Amino acid sequence: MGSGIWVLTLLILHSVFEGIAGQEQELNHRTERISGSAGDVLEDDPVGRLKVFVYELPSKYNKKILQKDPRCLNHMFAAEIYMHWFLLSSPVRTFNPEEADWFYTPVYTTCDLTPSGLPLPFKSPRMMRSAIELISTNWPYWNRTEGADHFFVVPHDFGACFHYQEEKAIERGILHMLKRATLVQTFGQRNHVCLKDGSITIPPYAPPQKMQTHLIPPDTPRSIFVYFRGLFYDVGNDPEGGYYARGARASVWENFKNNPLFDISTDHPTTYYEDMQRAVFCLCPLGWAPWSPRLVEAVVFGCIPVVIADDIVLPFADAIPWEEIGVFVAEEDVPKLDTILTSIPIEVILRKQRLLANPSMKQAMLFPQPAQPGDAFHQILNGLARKLPHDKNVYLKPGQKILNWTAGPVGDLKPW
Repeated sequence: MGSGIWVLTLLILHSVFEGIAGQEQELNHRTERISGSAGDVLEDDPVGRLKVFVYELPSKYNKKILQKDPRCLNHMFAAEIYMHWFLLSSPVRTFNPEEADWFYTPVYTTCDLTPSGLPLPFKSPRMMRSAIELISTNWPYWNRTEGADHFFVVPHDFGACFHYQEEKAIERGILHMLKRATLVQTFGQRNHVCLKDGSITIPPYAPPQKMQTHLIPPDTPRSIFVYFRGLFYDVGNDPEGGYYARGARASVWENFKNNPLFDISTDHPTTYYEDMQRAVFCLCPLGWAPWSPRLVEAVVFGCIPVVIADDIVLPFADAIPWEEIGVFVAEEDVPKLDTILTSIPIEVILRKQRLLANPSMKQAMLFPQPAQPGDAFHQILNGLARKLPHDKNVYLKPGQKILNWTAGPVGDLKPW
């Protein structure tokens, strides 16, 4: 790139930062909400609107698995653990299954990690099948609806398809025994076999306490225009390239590795959280799956998320006004990313920042311990409450069967 273009680029960057910084001083600590729209739903209180019965399963399905590998508590799939803990003491819990609106089965299907901390989903279908066989045998409630009034937390890369590679996840499909249940999952992509109608898409787990300790003063200038830390290629799992992130991350690197507007690298510095708070835009591209914890981190740290994942369904999309707070870039448009972002008017950037500064936005993305009003736990319950009352046709006639318990890969039918 010629020196003249570099000078022009730097002048654009300088003017953008000057405009934002000047108006940030005036608007510091101000927030904005979208009244009369989905944004108001974040403050709904689910207590009194639903009752949940929690099945008491043998500890081999949850407690013993966690004792074997406590790393699961800090993994991005940890929502399945924290949701269980939350429900045990939640005021929506009922010990009388006859009055329950929903039934919850606490199975930690993602807590099976390699020595390097990567999740292994291969035992998950057998584990889930075993748990469902148990509750259908010991209680009558599953058999009344074949799971239509049950919900399961399945935070795998591709939800209840239980595989980290999309091609194989599509081939497997959603575990047939879960076809009538409501799935609470991190994976969301429109028109995809791994996202069934009626699912509740949630944020991945990101450690709230850890992020809290890295907060910097809110009036710190945002001196980084575009920020990203992470893989651009996955040579180990995608040696030929092009499959990982559908080539979108590779395109970011090839087009902008030398662009002064872009602070991008595979390095993961100790100042990662602080750097996000100094950035205007944070890239949230797809990886093996469309979602990642970067979206949570961007919202919590007030960095405008730039979502690069075609057809993604974002967490709590019926409650969070994502179009208002984020920027969406088609995967094929990644080479034009610099033009797209520098073309956004400063007043639009400032409004997105004010919306992100609203505490309810940040709270909805987190699973804090203990739980707090408006957090991700409560957003899940709100989503379940909005599905009530159940349609009468979810209840089966005596002797009626819909699900095929022997469907799926032969390996999934083996005992767990």
